[in-house]
This record gives sequence, structure tokens and C-alpha cells, in this order.
Amino acid sequence: MSSLTLVARRAGRPHTSMFLRMLLRAAVRRRGRAASALLAMIVAAAVATAMLNLYGDVQSKLQKEFRNYGANIVVVAKDGQTLGPDALPAVNAAIAGRGLAVPFGYVVARTVSGQPVVVSGTDFAQARALNSWWKVNNWPESSRQALLGVRAQSSTGTQPFDLTFQGRTIHITPAGVLQTGADEDSRIYISLADFQTWTGMRPSTIEIAVSGSTKETESTLQKLSAALPYADVHPVRRIVEGEARVMGKTRATLLSSAVVIVLTSSLCVLATLIGWVVDRRRDFAIMKALGASERLLTGFFAAEAAALGAVGALVGFALGIGLAAWIGRVNFHAPVMPRFEILPVVLAGAIAVALLSAIAPISVLRRVQPATILRGE
Repeated sequence: MSSLTLVARRAGRPHTSMFLRMLLRAAVRRRGRAASALLAMIVAAAVATAMLNLYGDVQSKLQKEFRNYGANIVVVAKDGQTLGPDALPAVNAAIAGRGLAVPFGYVVARTVSGQPVVVSGTDFAQARALNSWWKVNNWPESSRQALLGVRAQSSTGTQPFDLTFQGRTIHITPAGVLQTGADEDSRIYISLADFQTWTGMRPSTIEIAVSGSTKETESTLQKLSAALPYADVHPVRRIVEGEARVMGKTRATLLSSAVVIVLTSSLCVLATLIGWVVDRRRDFAIMKALGASERLLTGFFAAEAAALGAVGALVGFALGIGLAAWIGRVNFHAPVMPRFEILPVVLAGAIAVALLSAIAPISVLRRVQPATILRGE
């Protein structure tokens, strides 16, 4: 290749390499200020990444946590009747695999001493999954075994006993003790099969834990009311309202925390860039004296800020993914899946913050007077 061809090719090529060398030289020669500004951008990008990942995943995580506190919808037969055989299939069809429905039957039986006690029949495996917050020392595993509420145990004792309902008697063996601090403490729970064989009655209540947003829960309520017109379908207000309130506050906290930290980081970047301009006044004065235009200097400094924002965004995104995963593991005992679709948002946001922070330093740069600076004034 001839020297003339090489010179012509270099002359026609944009001065990209020189521009990049100038950017790199500015960062290397002022490592302290560059590192502090880069650290601020990394922190802002990492926090924004973690908060955006959690914001998208926190609803499902909190819903899972709330499902551990029992049902959020209850279906009760009207006028003291029992539910028909189609009730449970209709409920399962309405929730469409998004939750758990557990039937309960209730009667008031009497002990041998004639003392009344509430007896409930249920599916122990499903009740255990629905009410994982119950304090139970041992769950029944075979027929005719019972789970005694802590207050009901004072009436029956710990030895096998008989219960009578409408002239029918069942012999019960205590298997474990239940403590909730609520009405369950006064009840005796037996298997649903034993309950129906003994009383001849079907369940009168279905407790449902359905996942989803507040709107989805309301939609499920409407479906259940339409499918079961002979039953009273209502939400457990303390669970539904508490869930909506906690989710709203949690999401608001995540967003406000991210905004505050990003603003704080932008102030740090602003202060650093202003100091960067002040330290480099002589360099910029020489560039102006050699013929560099205001537009060129502004573009050069904006490119430095944008490069700072881009590098900080990429490093911060990687750290933010790890931070979100750690928070999910510690607080929800489940991983938070990384959302790579937010990378463009974090990248664009970091560059925008860096460019906005560069506005004030650029105005300082434009006021640099070469003659005054080069005379040492």
C-alpha cells in the first residue's frame, strides 16, 4: 500500500481515535475525580436496577407471603344450610389453579360431661397448606384422630374421648394441639370423611386463598357469586385490604428510595464535574486559543459525561442484579429473576443524569477566557 493511499485514508477517516485518546487521558490524569463521579453513577445505577427488579417481582413475592396467612375469600352457605356437592368443583373452576380451596363443616357437639364444643371437619392436608401460620405440634394422620384447639383441650383432656351430635357418638383420639389466638383455639378438628360419616352433613364453608392483584381478587369474587348464588361469598377484609395497602406502600417506598438515591448521586456527579472543569481550565483555555470552538468543547465535555454515565450504568446494572437477588433471598427466601429488559432504561437514565449534571459545568466552561487563564489570572 502506498504512503499516499494511507495518508488519504487517514485524512478521510473521522478523528475518532484522537477523540477517544483525549477522553481516556482526561480520565487517567484526574483519576480521583473520575473515580468519585464513576462511583456515584455506579451506586445510582445499581440501586435503580435493584429497585426496578424488585418493583416488578415484589407483587408476586408479597402475594406468596400473604397466602401463608390464610384465606382471603370465604364462601358460606346461607341460612345455616350446607353447601351442595357442586360447590367445591365450582370454586376450583373459578379460581382456575390460582389458589387453594379448603372445605370446612361445623357442628356444635357435646362432650360426655354435656359441655358444648364446636367440631369442624376438614381436609387436614389442604388445611395445613392453607393455614401454614397455625401453631400445631402434631397433625392427625389417621381416622378418628383430632386436632384440639388449646382452649378446647381444657374441656376434653389429653386422653381419648367421645363426642355426641344428634344422638350419634364418635370416639376421638387427640393427635395434636392447635394455637392461633383466635376462634380456632376453641374448636376440635377432625377429618372431613369422619365428620360426614358421623354427622351426615356436608361442609358449610369453603375458605379460599387465591393469588393475584386486588382487581383479580374482585374478579374472582364476582365469578364465585355468579357460580354460587345460594351462598354468601365475601372477602376477608383484613387480608385483602392489608395486602393492597402493604403492596402499595412497598412499591412507593421502592420508587421513592430509587429517586432519592439517584438525585443524591446526580448532585455528587454535578459537584465532581464542576471541580473537573475548574481543574482543567488551563487545558480548555489552550484548546480555545488553538481555535477550538465552543461547540467542540461542549461536545467534548458532554461526551465525557455520557461515557461516565454509560460505564457506570453497565457496572451498576451487574451489581444491581446481584443486590436484587440477595434482597429476594434474605427477605422472601426466593430468587428475584434478573430483568434484562430494564438495561436500556438504566443505561438511558444514567446517561441522561450525567448529561443533566453536565449542564452547569458546561456553562462554567463557556465562561473560560483563554487570555485571562494563560496570563495566570
